[in-house]
Amino acid sequence: MTIKKRENTMRFLPALLLATTLSACSVLQGTPQPAPPVADHPQEIQRSQTQGLTKIGTVTAMERGSPMDTETAIKAKAVAAKADYYLIVLNAETIVAGQWYAQAILYRK
Repeated sequence: MTIKKRENTMRFLPALLLATTLSACSVLQGTPQPAPPVADHPQEIQRSQTQGLTKIGTVTAMERGSPMDTETAIKAKAVAAKADYYLIVLNAETIVAGQWYAQAILYRK
């Protein structure tokens, strides 16, 4: 009896896992939203706000300290590139403790 229940469970488990995975994917994709109005300084945006913007390049930064230090360096590079918006796609600690690496995409309206 126990073996039969286990077989039934194992038969429905792949379908349940597939349905759960597919529903989780929709949570990760945001609905497109407009970017905020252009300001006198570059603004950080989310991936769902990039529709209709022109990609002008990418920048990277490597700083010692904290993740906020790399975000500050990215913002300074966005100012230098005269970007309206930037999207940080990676901000992670390197193999060296206390050293952070960030990548961002720059956009213009």
